[in-house]
Amino acid sequence: MKRLAAAVLFSLAPLGVQAADCLQSKAVYGDADGAYELRFLPVDSESATTSNRFEVAALKADLKLEGFVMISGDPERANGMIMNNCPEGDVTGDDLAACVIWQGVIYSVDAAGKVDLLPAETKAAALQLLLPDLGPAIKASALWGKLTVAPWDVFGLKGCAT
Repeated sequence: MKRLAAAVLFSLAPLGVQAADCLQSKAVYGDADGAYELRFLPVDSESATTSNRFEVAALKADLKLEGFVMISGDPERANGMIMNNCPEGDVTGDDLAACVIWQGVIYSVDAAGKVDLLPAETKAAALQLLLPDLGPAIKASALWGKLTVAPWDVFGLKGCAT
């Protein structure tokens, strides 16, 4: 209940940066506890199947995780993956399964509470992001123990990288 109340208060907090002033590829988000930061980065490839790229930093554990979003499915969805130390190059499904911490649809939430898909990297940044079951996925991962705080599933826009 405490986490839910914190998330609601967090979602109502005024923001120092306006979503319209920042591209999704430069948006920086934080969780309600201030323990995690989600920072978007440019994909930097015209032919990439990746629509968005990001890092998730566990601020108290000095740990960075890599994230990618691919638009897929019918209907199309912004399917995200958060990974830890995945091998590069030709990998097997078992290799990927061992390093994927979370995967699911990433949703955006606007000021009116409308839920939509994550914007493309060249569009205005989302005000809030919803990554369903991210906290439980981190608790179930091999990282738990090194990490002692799991994030809530909601991240609010807190800045824009230059």
